[in-house]
Amino acid sequence: MKILNILFTLFGVITVIFFLFQVLPGDPGRMMMGQNEDDEQLKAINARYGFDKPVMHQYFFYLNDISPISIHSKNNSDFNYLDSNKYSYINILEVGSSVFVLKFPYFRESYQRRGEKVSNIIVNTFPNTAILAITSILFATVFGLVLGIYCALFKDTISDSFIQFISTIGISVPSFLSAIVFAWIFGYVFSDITNLNMTGSLYELSDSGEYYELKLRNLILPSIVLGIRPISIISMLMRNSMIQTLNQNYILTAYSKGLSKYKVIVNHCLKNSLNPVVTALSGWFASLLAGSVFVEYIFGWNGLGREIVNSLNNLDVPVIMGAVTVISLSFILINIFVDEIYKYLDPRIN
Repeated sequence: MKILNILFTLFGVITVIFFLFQVLPGDPGRMMMGQNEDDEQLKAINARYGFDKPVMHQYFFYLNDISPISIHSKNNSDFNYLDSNKYSYINILEVGSSVFVLKFPYFRESYQRRGEKVSNIIVNTFPNTAILAITSILFATVFGLVLGIYCALFKDTISDSFIQFISTIGISVPSFLSAIVFAWIFGYVFSDITNLNMTGSLYELSDSGEYYELKLRNLILPSIVLGIRPISIISMLMRNSMIQTLNQNYILTAYSKGLSKYKVIVNHCLKNSLNPVVTALSGWFASLLAGSVFVEYIFGWNGLGREIVNSLNNLDVPVIMGAVTVISLSFILINIFVDEIYKYLDPRIN
């Protein structure tokens, strides 16, 4: 059932994105040609990529390309020809002039970087986005839980009120604004003290320009910026959930048995207070994968988010569609993983 849900959700996302870009102005064939106005070459490009076909035909051809199991023609004059330069495949079944194959999804080629596969672009950029998102959510989880537990244990104190006030500000400030402020203050004004740069990616060319160096310090500022809003949400959710849990009868019973405050909190309270936090974490982690677009662009982080911005500026549709599909799949897989965590936290959930 979960596999069917994944397939139907991805099908819906791909369908919406495909037809959304069909209504945008512009000739993809001419966009791929650039300044070249050769009509014969334009016809050849339209024939090769199927731009001269009806929209519904293009849609089904695209579904066929990105499907792991697809059907192709063995006739090399057909647009749907099984081209080994496009696909890495394993033959499953041959029926007449058609062949069914098992292959990696083919997201086609970039309009602006002709000859470069979209899958290669995603492979080169998505890991950087994933690293940034994971680092941000870990940072937010640790600090958010600590602050939430502290506020719950010291409810209605000055420090509790101050943390809640800061959390409210953290939720209200957009990430792109925080990125600009943090980049300017810590990457420019106080750069001599922080030793941080305004922009930079995980790997950068060495001073000699001969090889790429790992630059972990470039991960600090974008991770903090992306983690600010989740920290605020997590801390407030953990505080409220833990306050409710501390007032439950079984907690009072545990105290009456003579258990120490530490054991009651660690063994009985924390686990039962985490459900709303896990819900928030799943949503925020998925949103960090999708929402790091402008943060990556501001910090010059070589991730899928910055690639999406550049592709939108150039109307590079295959890159945008491939990136959105990968992010959607990541979102679905994260939700499935969270469901398993729910079952661990509460065995009553089937």
